[in-house]
Amino acid sequence: LELKRMSVSREHRGRGLARALCREVLGFARARGYGAVVLSTSMVQVAAQRLYEGQGFRKVGASYPSMLGTLLNFQIFHYRCDLGDGT
Repeated sequence: LELKRMSVSREHRGRGLARALCREVLGFARARGYGAVVLSTSMVQVAAQRLYEGQGFRKVGASYPSMLGTLLNFQIFHYRCDLGDGT
């Protein structure tokens, strides 16, 4: 399952909503038999990286989104959370 564009508006940040949303996605995927959840985030989204790593995601790669990204050394990080069998 791919998690795309999860966001919490600025005025609601710091309340654990992103953590709860992430847990909900992982539970949803696990209940439906998915083996893993994957996602991508940019190198500047440090809070997002911490959130995902805290939820069990591990960084599995990085890429450049474009030639300009390569020139600016702007990377996209790829994450994966293996779900196992839920036991």
